[in-house]
Amino acid sequence: MDSIKRKYIMLFNSVLLAIGATGGPLLLRLYFVRGGKRIWLSSALGSAGWPILILPLSLSYIFKRGGGGENGRVKFFTITLPLIIFSAFIGLLLGLNDYLYSHGVSLLPVSTSTLIMSTHLAFTAGFAFVLVKQKFTPYSTNAVVLLTVGAVLLGLHSNGDKPINQSNRDYYFGFFLTVGASVISGLLFP
Repeated sequence: MDSIKRKYIMLFNSVLLAIGATGGPLLLRLYFVRGGKRIWLSSALGSAGWPILILPLSLSYIFKRGGGGENGRVKFFTITLPLIIFSAFIGLLLGLNDYLYSHGVSLLPVSTSTLIMSTHLAFTAGFAFVLVKQKFTPYSTNAVVLLTVGAVLLGLHSNGDKPINQSNRDYYFGFFLTVGASVISGLLFP
């Protein structure tokens, strides 16, 4: 019975991931196309996930407290100071990543920003090689090279999908902001 339950949870998680990964950039761009100006709001929503995450976190805390521990009590904080500092640093990087991505999407079409963000694979591979000594295979190297070359070509020859009434300066600024978000994303994954 437990394996069936896990399969349903995995299926549910996969469906939510597919909807979020495809619908998120479209909704974000639609917000900016329809006159949205608050980049900080869209980046905060991407970082915090509020209010969706409050329910699972609350349920997890309630069930953990019911399990007991020493003397039937569970510590409220089980995290150490170095872990708090490291988590705060990762959280700040994630916030910066979301801000750069939101600002880039406000200046670029969805197709361009999504293709540029797909280059996070190259940055993830590079940082994984440096930080965790991950080995490269011919397949991963081929994928990284193709995605990187595709993004560079897209950035250099992309006059056809530029939004109306947008200067080249804004377009390239959005391009570099999105590349910056991709670099930070590549750093966060390993």
